Amino acid sequence: MAELVIHILNGISYGMILFLLASGLSFIIGVMGILNLTHGSLYMIGAYVGLTLAGMGGNFWLAALAGGVITAVIGLILERTFFRFLYKQINEQVLLTLGFVYIFSNLALWVWGPFPKIASAPTYLAHSIAIGSFSFPVYRFALIVIGLIIGAGMWWFQERTKIGAIVRAGMDDKEMTMGLGINYGIIASSTLCLGAFLGGLAGFLGAPILGAQSDMGFPILLLTLVVIVVGGEGSVEGALVGALLVGIIDAFGRAFFPDLAMFTVYAILIAFLLVKPSGLFGRR
Repeated sequence: MAELVIHILNGISYGMILFLLASGLSFIIGVMGILNLTHGSLYMIGAYVGLTLAGMGGNFWLAALAGGVITAVIGLILERTFFRFLYKQINEQVLLTLGFVYIFSNLALWVWGPFPKIASAPTYLAHSIAIGSFSFPVYRFALIVIGLIIGAGMWWFQERTKIGAIVRAGMDDKEMTMGLGINYGIIASSTLCLGAFLGGLAGFLGAPILGAQSDMGFPILLLTLVVIVVGGEGSVEGALVGALLVGIIDAFGRAFFPDLAMFTVYAILIAFLLVKPSGLFGRR
């Protein structure tokens, strides 16, 4: 029983990292219509920037925020110079953002080197608690709490604020929203900044358990896309439920079927594409 609880908690904590990534990317896709494959690279950059600042003696949480802010700035630059010209141009989006993946990966390799790095959790979170005959890191509990707090804040923003209503309206009909006199360019830029910030924040928050390396962005991007397919585009609830489902399935797959771990996740993707392609909470 204790082993089962450990695997579930591992899946939930990993799912919270996926949630931060997926919620940001889901909004970018829904609001801008941009399939931003660079999102995984922003996750990597956030991890490395946070590691660098924390290694210089900086506060862990300030390093996490700095990683998010820097990736938000990079995201804004990409949106202003490239992404805003590619609305509804899916082929161009894929080629351009995939090119940036390789550019950022090689820049990280040049700046931070080829060897994986790992962050240290704050000292007051760097211990474990006993669950039966097993131990579980307190830092993973902190990740779960942080993810839930951010999720609640994003749900409130989307469902209870005027800007959130504009975002939802833009997801349904961008042209009509612009026809009402709303400056949709600012909304789109702000959305991409928010998504990039969450991606960078997730990168450093995940670094104490997942580490950082130059090629880390693309594998987790694939899982993030699975989360969006499962949960549905543009939905905070969908991103959360999808991330928890994928995280738990991944944890159990790695524990009991290590050779088939990736297949178990993509089997869920295939099932949703066949049965419910709009996702659990997505629009038709």
